[in-house]
Amino acid sequence: MSTFVYDGDCAFCTRCAEFIERRIPTGARVVPWQFADLGRLGLTEAECEEAVQWVGSDGSRAAGPDAIAALLASSGRLWRAAGAGLRIPPVRAAAWPAYRWVARNRHRMPGGTAACSLPRETRDRRYGSSGT
Repeated sequence: MSTFVYDGDCAFCTRCAEFIERRIPTGARVVPWQFADLGRLGLTEAECEEAVQWVGSDGSRAAGPDAIAALLASSGRLWRAAGAGLRIPPVRAAAWPAYRWVARNRHRMPGGTAACSLPRETRDRRYGSSGT
């Protein structure tokens, strides 16, 4: 089964994952990295803190907007078209800077909280360990 991994410590990311689960028909498992078996998926905490991750059932991997494109490609017709659009070279080239900007500013996004902007060590110190 394909797996889409996001940061469960981030309210904005969690809101996005809830949207995926409600609105995007995919057979992929959508899971916060804090509750994923990262070793089995071949991922590290550092990779998961940096960007969302995709691990396909075939072992393929992608991060950031490429992971989002892979998730969309595994979905219904309309969403597959959006995923294909993200893979068009000029769109993909623009998607990475946009993704990085959103990641840096996710605490300012709808549903984001101040904790979203903190480094993991600071979040753990203030709010308790994420259990990893």
